[in-house]
Amino acid sequence: MLPDAIELHPLTLKSPTMVGIPGSKSITNRALILAALSTETTKIQGALWSEDTQVMIDCLKSLGFKISIEADPLEPSNRTLTIQGEGGNIPRGGNPSSPLELYVGNAGTAARFLMAMLCLGEGVYRLSGVNRMHERPQAELVQSLRELGYRIDTPNDRLPLVIHGQGPQPGNACKASVRESSQFASALLLCASVGQWQVRMPQGALKEAPYVGMTQHMARQFEGRTKATYQVEPDSSSGSYFWAMDHLVHSVQAGQANHIQVASWPSSEWQIDTRFPKVLPLPSTLSRERDLGDSILTAMVVAPWADQPVRFEDLGRLRVQECERVFAMKTELHKCGVKVEEEKDTLIIYPGPVHGAVIDTYEDHRIAMCFSVLGTVVPGIIIRHPGCVKKTFPNFYQKLASPPPYGLGMTLTLPGKTLSLSSETLIA
Repeated sequence: MLPDAIELHPLTLKSPTMVGIPGSKSITNRALILAALSTETTKIQGALWSEDTQVMIDCLKSLGFKISIEADPLEPSNRTLTIQGEGGNIPRGGNPSSPLELYVGNAGTAARFLMAMLCLGEGVYRLSGVNRMHERPQAELVQSLRELGYRIDTPNDRLPLVIHGQGPQPGNACKASVRESSQFASALLLCASVGQWQVRMPQGALKEAPYVGMTQHMARQFEGRTKATYQVEPDSSSGSYFWAMDHLVHSVQAGQANHIQVASWPSSEWQIDTRFPKVLPLPSTLSRERDLGDSILTAMVVAPWADQPVRFEDLGRLRVQECERVFAMKTELHKCGVKVEEEKDTLIIYPGPVHGAVIDTYEDHRIAMCFSVLGTVVPGIIIRHPGCVKKTFPNFYQKLASPPPYGLGMTLTLPGKTLSLSSETLIA
């Protein structure tokens, strides 16, 4: 259990380290849907075990899918999951007077992917989550599913909503949208084969939303696979923090010879954030649509050490994620003395000195981990409510505190204290 606040003390890396990172959330939750809809029993190895994936697993179990869970000997935040596919059937469902209740927390992938999957059932289902999830956009996915002929009851095109499953709709077609979230298109594509739908993609969708390409690749893999196992690759967004730490330590601590490396860096290029090491040192412009995914937030905390101001463009989607991330990044960077200008959906971050501050995390895992990167080189960084990292990286702070060669050996304390927190206690 993590404390209410943690102070990070600048890192002196005494020996090289090779940090392992958990499995990809994006791949894990896609694999769970595809495995459940398949006709086979699938063993998913290297699956992320975090709040977002546990929410998905709990929902699938509530729907009647049989899933067994085993520890992963290599990574504490991973599991091996074995799921029995039901050939496109949804074993359980409710009725109009008593829908089957499914809770998705603040997991966007679970909410959107299940929304499409539940249409394939024969029952009635109610999806709900935390208040922030009820604020997040769903209208374009709701519209697409209605185009396919499904009934979805929602007064404002958001969660909570009720889905009336009607099974496959052979030959029906819909237009997918990636304007507000690529998860809308991915949800439709994950279920298209079983639903016998045609999904019309907008022009340029793959360029603007690389996660759609990931979905298409995975769907083809599951349709043509010959093996009963599926390997989830490590999460590149989570790995970006360690690449950034290595970059800052070497930028600030001249002559530092030791390196932070990330074990088993993904090679498939399905995850847009596998590009992160290649954008260091930062260019003058980075786009959330074309260049990076969630790791664009990591790049923002590195920007004060760039050789020139950096423009972070096309940030509109960040406003409707776990928190209003454009506001959060601008506000917290200002606290640290960083000059930031906002122009519509663009932030311009200027190079300059950075000082410590008490960082509010907005219950957003990415905000907590991004500003923890600053703590490797900036004294006085205090992270409030660090437990939000449980969403995707429960042992993040344990990795920071554990000694090399598998951790950073960083000193983490309660604010204003000198006694180091034990790495064994630093799990969300």
